[in-house]
Amino acid sequence: MQKSGVLPSFSLAERSRRSVWHPCTQMQKHASFPIVALGRGEGAWLFDEKGTPYLDAISSWWTNLFGHAHPYINAALKEQLDTLEHAMLAGFTHEPVVRLSERLSDMTGGVLGHCFYASDGASAVEIALKMSVHAWRNENRPDKREFVCLRGSYHGETIGALSVTDVPLFRQEYEALLRAVHIVPAPDTRGESKKASLPKGTDEALQVVEALFSSRADHIAALIIEPLVQCAAGFVMHEPLYVRGLRQLCDRFHVHLIADEIAVGCGRTGTFFACEQAGIWPDFMCLSKGISGGYLPLSLVMTRDEIYSLFYDESLYRGFLHSHSYTGNPLACRAALATLDLFDRERILEKNRRTAQVLTDALDAVRAHEHVRHFRCRGMIWAFEVDLPEPDEAARFPQHFFAAALRQGLLLRPIGNTVYLLPPYVVAEREIDMLAERLPRVLKEVLAA
Repeated sequence: MQKSGVLPSFSLAERSRRSVWHPCTQMQKHASFPIVALGRGEGAWLFDEKGTPYLDAISSWWTNLFGHAHPYINAALKEQLDTLEHAMLAGFTHEPVVRLSERLSDMTGGVLGHCFYASDGASAVEIALKMSVHAWRNENRPDKREFVCLRGSYHGETIGALSVTDVPLFRQEYEALLRAVHIVPAPDTRGESKKASLPKGTDEALQVVEALFSSRADHIAALIIEPLVQCAAGFVMHEPLYVRGLRQLCDRFHVHLIADEIAVGCGRTGTFFACEQAGIWPDFMCLSKGISGGYLPLSLVMTRDEIYSLFYDESLYRGFLHSHSYTGNPLACRAALATLDLFDRERILEKNRRTAQVLTDALDAVRAHEHVRHFRCRGMIWAFEVDLPEPDEAARFPQHFFAAALRQGLLLRPIGNTVYLLPPYVVAEREIDMLAERLPRVLKEVLAA
């Protein structure tokens, strides 16, 4: 295989297959299933290089809150590009990163008053984990260095983040690199709690955490959770009461609570922060994905004054030792500021409540489908499982569904047999109608295969 140089005789998709190692992908499959070569995006749509449109019903891995090429975000980035594109954040600062930190802090009522920046969600999780352990050490409690995560949780694929991820596909090959963690079950509103290994509800799940804390709190630094929806676990949903109960247990046993709002924050669950629905604030909050509107890599960890103060010292060793070259990048922060502007200017949370009802009603035929079970919704997230006629079809289902959806002009990417919808907030009623009309066709094709 030729290793370098442009291959003009090949299509863009084939050139990509030969030169780009794509994420979460068995590249061998693309020898027979072509990669989609995109040419442009506009609103809720992506267009391939031939102009074929695809409705981006998953916001391109849950990032593009306001769709593609939004004119307001575009204009903000163009203005910022002529002012300051990047500078190191060690010893320097700039207006976009300060304004973004202040605005986000204000949105928590000042409870989470300090922002530490990185580039991606997994990095934000790594920061929160390190910060928790280091904070306990600075408080003269060095034995508190263990972590707790939920069964089926996903928090990223770097080494630290993968340690608190309980998805066999992502961690089994790298088990030797990972630290041991405590894994606790969470309530599951899909009805799967009939299985003996799962809790029957919120109270039972909290009792498991309470028992663990009772025996190991002196060694546990933090518990990490995706509030309200465990996304990569198959969009497992739990009630705000569970999050509130965890906050109470963490306070009682002196354990940090880390809220991974990378996917569920920025309005996706119905409030800007998912934790708002539980009426609590965590000790650390991780944000990424939609915070920049899906434009540029950006992540951050928000934390409290009392944790920040534990690092405020003359000694460098008591300072937080973590850095990224592109920390607080001005362009990414400006995209985030424009994203927050849109929330305010267009009353997005209120608008999303109407959109969510319209889409839920439009999906009545899907919900009633004989092979669909556990149809559920939280804010601007919809999910359901597909009963497969043959058990051995499960491994092939995601790719078959993805391909069938593309033939219907839809971008959908199931997790196992869980189909989910996370459309951008700009999705229009005509696009909702199209999605609701074509989704049953996709199910029909896949189930008939």
